[in-house]
Amino acid sequence: MVIKDEAIILIKRFVIMARTQFGKIMRLIRSDNALELGRRSEALSFFAETGIKHETSCVHTPQQNGVVERKHKHLFEVSRALMFQSLLPLKYWGECVLTSTYLINRMPTKVLKGKTPFEILFY
Repeated sequence: MVIKDEAIILIKRFVIMARTQFGKIMRLIRSDNALELGRRSEALSFFAETGIKHETSCVHTPQQNGVVERKHKHLFEVSRALMFQSLLPLKYWGECVLTSTYLINRMPTKVLKGKTPFEILFY
């Protein structure tokens, strides 16, 4: 289980992985005003050292996180549908979320002009 204090560690790992595996340089990270990123000196110094711009949303405005909120909603709706249709016990919720993520990443989308997120990332 990941705790909020580990956020900057995971972000550092992701930045390195994106650069190594995909040749992509992180330029911008958006987050809410969570203390684990916005005001921690370790996070601020990491962003400054790597040239990553850190943008935060306005306080108490979840609508600014719209894309992420919609993605979470979609992921959980697919997961609930899998759980409901398969009649699995609740203890398999995590597996349903992982399976939903796998399926969503392999479904074509209009946003990507009929390609899948998997295709865009790996081909």
